Amino acid sequence: MTRGIGLRAWSAALLLACMGLALAADHPASAEAMYRRGVMPNGQPLVGQRVAGGSLQGAAAACVNCHQRSGFGGREGRVTVPPITGRYLFSPSVATAASAPGSRDRPYLEGLRSDRPPYTEATLARAVREGVDASGRKLADLMPRYSIGDREMDLLIAYLRGLDAAKSPGVTTSHLHFATIVTPDADPAKKRAMLAVMRQFVEDHNVRQMATVSPLQTSAKTAYARSMFMVHRKWELHVWELAGDPASWGAQLDRRLAEEPVFAVLSGLGGLEWGPVHDFCERSALPCLFPNVEAPPAQADRDFYSMYYSRGVLLEADLAAHSLTGNPPKTGPRQVVQVLREGDVGEAAAKALTEALVAQPVRVSQRVVPRSAPPSAVASAVADAAAAAGPADALVLWLRADDVAALASVTPPPATVYLSGQMVDLEHAPLAPAWRPVVRLLYPYDLPDKRRARVSYAMGWMHAKHIPVTMQRVQVDTYLVMGLVAETLQHMTDAFVRDYLVERFQSTLDHRIVTGFYPRLSLAPGQRFASKGGLIVRFGSLQGGLAVQADTDWTVP
Repeated sequence: MTRGIGLRAWSAALLLACMGLALAADHPASAEAMYRRGVMPNGQPLVGQRVAGGSLQGAAAACVNCHQRSGFGGREGRVTVPPITGRYLFSPSVATAASAPGSRDRPYLEGLRSDRPPYTEATLARAVREGVDASGRKLADLMPRYSIGDREMDLLIAYLRGLDAAKSPGVTTSHLHFATIVTPDADPAKKRAMLAVMRQFVEDHNVRQMATVSPLQTSAKTAYARSMFMVHRKWELHVWELAGDPASWGAQLDRRLAEEPVFAVLSGLGGLEWGPVHDFCERSALPCLFPNVEAPPAQADRDFYSMYYSRGVLLEADLAAHSLTGNPPKTGPRQVVQVLREGDVGEAAAKALTEALVAQPVRVSQRVVPRSAPPSAVASAVADAAAAAGPADALVLWLRADDVAALASVTPPPATVYLSGQMVDLEHAPLAPAWRPVVRLLYPYDLPDKRRARVSYAMGWMHAKHIPVTMQRVQVDTYLVMGLVAETLQHMTDAFVRDYLVERFQSTLDHRIVTGFYPRLSLAPGQRFASKGGLIVRFGSLQGGLAVQADTDWTVP
């Protein structure tokens, strides 16, 4: 037995053992806990004994670590992890599947590389209990052995047969249906800019669709040929515009999904609130990929289906906290005064900064300006805070561009001033000359000169398509996610399963070179924010040179 075959067989049997134990509880939640978290139905950690000694326990033994949530496996370095869903385990391998009944229903996956007969209930039980695969070959000693009773084995087999049996909504033989979601408080100009990119990308994709190519009937990888060279599906984009109070958005989205089933939600645009959309995506097991939002839900790392570019203003708050606590004053007390508007995303950022400083010898206060107040009222609040601030203090402004422009009438304080980069459009903030030397911009992106090459590809595409660049950051981020999805779907061949889309999207992202405004994007298990860090920058001179310059190294707070 070759090393590759042994590792693949061991990996398959390990997952089957895990799921068999999980299914020892009749309640689906028990099976889910075993598979995803390595928790037994009685609350004890899952334990697997290795032949060579030692064991795996709890989360380390969780099945999802190897075979992922979809059960489709993947690749870990040079080791290929096989799919373990029912239609792959209990059917012939790729090499013998060309004429087998139902072979067209089994898309090619990377793990299907060895020639073996299909598993039966008896051979599957033997693999789990004795470490012998369907061909009678001994599995690698790395494969733990589990004692699973007949009842648990029956439940295991039933679970595996149904793991990917349901067809994903939004997928037809000719189309893939996608949605994008726009909240009612989203910026209309950003909405137009985002939709212009999305609609043009979909149009371009559909124009490029290929006609059916004859499969390679004599190839040993006929299943792969059928998956790759079938009719390439066209994309259909549905725009779901929400209305009314955020409390009603979940019901609106449930209705839209029932009326227009979609495979995934791409991009999207939020204003002050995105939580109900995030909750809908998790509840519906619907991938929601990289929306344009300034304050995503803080708990997103605990979820699976929603992915974000970064934590937005919450990341900015962490950058400010890191700067403040990393440079404590030498003498005297320090106070941090935050100025923000009621109802804006600055509220979430101010709360996050306050919580980050709670254990520090820092007095934190807020000056909240009513949402409907004119910019002059914001200027008055900043003036009051500035007058009371000393050199050891800090002023944090969670303000929009109109409010920042109104500070021209205010004398800057001797204190350090931090300004939200996202809320004022980064280096384009309309900041008065007197304020520029004292302000430090919270900047969760790469510097303009360093990101220029990564942004130019999207900019060139928009220029070629005659799309006005009115909201560069939103448009570049939108173009990036559309390209990532297109690339991911190519690697999925015909295995259109929502969980698998999330897993393959994560893998595609990790190898992406063109990352737009971000120096790097990556998602490890348990992460849903692809860019983790940022900079604190200072403004350059008005006479030319760089618009902003880094005041710190790239920091992951």
